[in-house]
Amino acid sequence: MAQTISKPTSTLLISFAIFFFSIYVTAETPVFSRNLSPSSLGLKQEKLSQFHFYFHDIITGTKPSAVRVAQAATTDTSSTSFGAVYVIDDPLTILPDNTSKVVGRAQGIYALASQSEAALLMLLNLAFTEGKYNGSTLSVLGRDAVLSTVREMPIIGGSGVFRFARGYAQARTKMFDAKTKDAILEFDVYVLHY
Repeated sequence: MAQTISKPTSTLLISFAIFFFSIYVTAETPVFSRNLSPSSLGLKQEKLSQFHFYFHDIITGTKPSAVRVAQAATTDTSSTSFGAVYVIDDPLTILPDNTSKVVGRAQGIYALASQSEAALLMLLNLAFTEGKYNGSTLSVLGRDAVLSTVREMPIIGGSGVFRFARGYAQARTKMFDAKTKDAILEFDVYVLHY
């Protein structure tokens, strides 16, 4: 003969089951996201900084700072070198002279990305080596229409003292050798950071 459970006992068992199930679900559910205050990460007031330097893109010589690593089958016949991809480790200097003080490196990739004009897709880190910025980087991702007098590219982030950075870089061609394709660009960078 089957035994029946009294109503208070049944309610108590259901309550325990719900309680233990909720503990199990809560304990096993990882937290995907949460809101934080900037101060909880040690971030203080945001500030705007401006940097001015020269970017030396050297393709020729015994120690080039920009090397072509890929190209399309049609790159050599394209009027814009469409499809050429370069990896760079360009010095950043205080003055346009390549013997002036190096304050960092532009490291990354650029690709000739237009079939109708000289325009690059720039994907690079500005890795600083000077003063309180030593070891910190700013990340640039944008379009460089090289024949324009001034080109603007977004700063999309950074590391070190530039965590949570955002801003923009303006590039101007200071020197371009049409024969060698070596260039020196003047950069002004404006960045908001903590």
